[in-house]
This record gives sequence, structure tokens and C-alpha cells, in this order.
Amino acid sequence: MFSDDEIRARIVLKLYRHGKWGASHTSFENLKKGFNLRDLGKDGTKRVDRIGKQMIKEGLIMSHPTSYGLEISLNPRFSHELVALMKKFFSDVE
Repeated sequence: MFSDDEIRARIVLKLYRHGKWGASHTSFENLKKGFNLRDLGKDGTKRVDRIGKQMIKEGLIMSHPTSYGLEISLNPRFSHELVALMKKFFSDVE
């Protein structure tokens, strides 16, 4: 089962690999895609939602409300912290 920090790193990695920095957004619902429910534990995708919302409150992820749902992107002001978080769990990140 993934720790909360590993889920955070996987969220950042997903947005990073798709180039979602600053003005380039994706749907908040896309965060849950790609996670295996077995790896998330009892709460499943609710855990990913909770951690994603925490990251928005911390400012690591920027949110952009739209008429069709919440859009998110990585905050460029925290680029060093976000890359360090990814490298902690994924050594192949540039």
C-alpha cells in the first residue's frame, strides 16, 4: 500500500510528465486515473482526492475553477520542492 507521500509524489509525477505547469491545466478528476485500487488501501480514490485537496491548500498545486469542473496544474513557484519530492520516490526523473 502506498504512503501519503508516495501518492503525493505520483500525483506530481503525473502532472510533471504531462507538462501541467502554471497555465496548462488538467481536470482534478484525472488525478485518480492510473492508480490501482489495491495500492490505495481502504479509502481508495477518496484518499487521492483528499491528498490532492491538501496539496492545493499548501499551494503546491494551483486550482482553476471552470464551469465544467476544477482544473489543476503544478505551481511553478514550488518547482524545486516538487521535483525533489518526485526524485525521492522516482530516481529516473530528470
